[in-house]
Amino acid sequence: MGYLPARHLLRALAVLFTFVGVSVANADEVSIGIAANFTDAARELAREFEAETGHTVSASFGSTGKLYAQIMNGAPFDVFMAADVRRPALIEQHQAGVPGSRFIYARGKLALWSPAPNAFDDAEEFLKQQPFARLAIANPKTAPYGLAAQQVLERLGYWPALQGKLVRGDSIAQAFQFVATRNAEAGFLALSQVKAWPGEKGTLWHVPQSYYQPIDQQVILLNRGTGNKAALAWLDFLKSDTAIAIIRDYGYDTDN
Repeated sequence: MGYLPARHLLRALAVLFTFVGVSVANADEVSIGIAANFTDAARELAREFEAETGHTVSASFGSTGKLYAQIMNGAPFDVFMAADVRRPALIEQHQAGVPGSRFIYARGKLALWSPAPNAFDDAEEFLKQQPFARLAIANPKTAPYGLAAQQVLERLGYWPALQGKLVRGDSIAQAFQFVATRNAEAGFLALSQVKAWPGEKGTLWHVPQSYYQPIDQQVILLNRGTGNKAALAWLDFLKSDTAIAIIRDYGYDTDN
């Protein structure tokens, strides 16, 4: 195969650089506030999204309540992925989000987990007997998974008796950290966190979903993201077969 004449090579390079320039020009960045329970799933989703679209994702993780407060105080997010439906509805009500853009992207599941093997055989008896110094939950006031944990303990009748042993994380991510580092012997966590944990398998109880209100996790397009191609593409991506498969792999249910 011979070499291209210099003028042909220059023309080919010019076409290539023009194509790259158009691709870069069409790429955007979406800034997303994401509920802490969805951290691992969101990171994998972002990798797939960036590979498919050329857009980039800037993600901030935290409790739904704190992210909501930040958004209402002007935090520069384009999209909000909450762990409930109440905060996105409030955002729409306060005209901080785009009407009609909300939808449920995942339905979370609560689990009681200890990194210790054979920590309990009967989870309800374990909670009744309290053979532990600390039990971790997320703050029920700011984290939907913390509220779900409270609902479970109230249903079982153990909420008052456990007050002295509960350690509350600012988010479900911090609650998980308490348990993973064994600063708490066990905790009520998002099932997705346990599934993503690379360490010891430990002891797990899939809390019956009838024990707590459904953890429907809703996304909403914020006003700042209205003209952002990457934000609109992200919302479409969340409904794709690729995204749904990833979300389910991390232990969530979906409506699709």
